Amino acid sequence: MSKFFSSRFIIIIVTLAIIIGISLWVLPNAVPLIIAFITALILDPLVRLATRRLNIKRSLAVLLTFILFLCFLGASSYFIVTKVVTEVVKIGENAPVYINEISDAFSKLEANFSDASEDLPQEFVDEINNQVTVLLSDAKNVLTEYDTVKKLTGIIANIPNYLVSLVVYLIALFLFMIAIPNIKKEFYTFLTPETADKVTFMTSRLSYVISGFFKAQFLVSIIIFIVSFIGLLIIAPEVAFIMSLIIWIIDFIPIIGSIAILAPWSIFHLLTGDIALGTKLAILAAILLIIRRTVEPKVMGHHIGLSPLSTLIAMYLGLKLLGFLGFFIGPVILIAFNSAREAGIIKLNFKI
Repeated sequence: MSKFFSSRFIIIIVTLAIIIGISLWVLPNAVPLIIAFITALILDPLVRLATRRLNIKRSLAVLLTFILFLCFLGASSYFIVTKVVTEVVKIGENAPVYINEISDAFSKLEANFSDASEDLPQEFVDEINNQVTVLLSDAKNVLTEYDTVKKLTGIIANIPNYLVSLVVYLIALFLFMIAIPNIKKEFYTFLTPETADKVTFMTSRLSYVISGFFKAQFLVSIIIFIVSFIGLLIIAPEVAFIMSLIIWIIDFIPIIGSIAILAPWSIFHLLTGDIALGTKLAILAAILLIIRRTVEPKVMGHHIGLSPLSTLIAMYLGLKLLGFLGFFIGPVILIAFNSAREAGIIKLNFKI
C-alpha cells in the first residue's frame, strides 16, 4: 500500500485537485475561449494534413482551414435559420386551427365528463369540478406571470453580448490554430524526457478517443435525426423537418431526450380524439428511446475504446454527479484515467 500512496501519486492527485478547482472557477467565464481551444484541437489534424498534402506553410494551411470552417459554419447556420423561420411561419399561420382543435377537445372532454358523471355522487362531481377549476386557474396564473415580452426583451438585449462572444470565439480560434505547436512546445519544457514520452502517449491516446467520442455522438444524433425525420414524414409531413430538428437538438439532453417533445405531442392528440396520430407519435417516441439507449453505448464504446458497460457506467455516474455535462465528462474522465494508466503515469499495481 505504501507503493500505491507514493509521493508521486500524491503530487499528481493534489495537482489534479488544484486544476479542477481552478477550472470550476474559470470555466463559466471563459466558455468562448475554451470552445475555441477545443475546436482548434479538433481542426489541427486538418491543418497538418493540408500542410503535408499541399506542401504549404502552416500559417497558410491554418488560413485555408479557418476559411473552410467559416464557410461550413455560415452555410449550416443559414440553412437551419431559413428552415426554422419557414416552419415557424407555417405553424403561426395554422395557429387558429390548433386553437380551435384545443377548444373542441375541451368541449368534448366536458361533454364526456357530463355524460359519465350522471350516475356518480354529486359530492364527487363537485370535487372534480373544483379540482379542474383550480388547475385551470393555476395554469392561467402561470401563463399570466410568465412575461413573454420581458423574456424576449432580455434575449434581444443580450444579442450584443452574444455577438461579442462569437467574435472572441472566432479570433481566439484562429490564434489558437496558429499557436498550437508553440503551446505544445512550451508545455513540454516543464517535463523530463521520460515524463514527456508518457504525456505524449497519453495526449495522443486522448486526442484519438475524444475525437472518437464526438464522432460517436454525431453518428448517434444523425441516426436519431434520420429516424425521426422519416417517421414524421409519414406521420406529420407538414412539420417534419422543424420537429425532427427540434427533437435532434433536445435529444442531446440525457434521460429526457426526444420524449420531452413527442410525449406531450402524443398526449395532446390522444386527448383531442385523434387516437391514430397520438399512437403513431408514441410509437415513434419509443423507437427513438430504444435507439438512443441501445445504440449509444455500443457506438461510444467502439469509437472510444471502452466496453459498452464501462461507457454506460461512466455516462450514468457523470450524469448523476455532475448533471448534464457529466454525461459527456464521465467517459472523458474514464478515458483520461485509462490513458494515464497505460502511459505509466498512474500505477495501480497493488494487491490486498
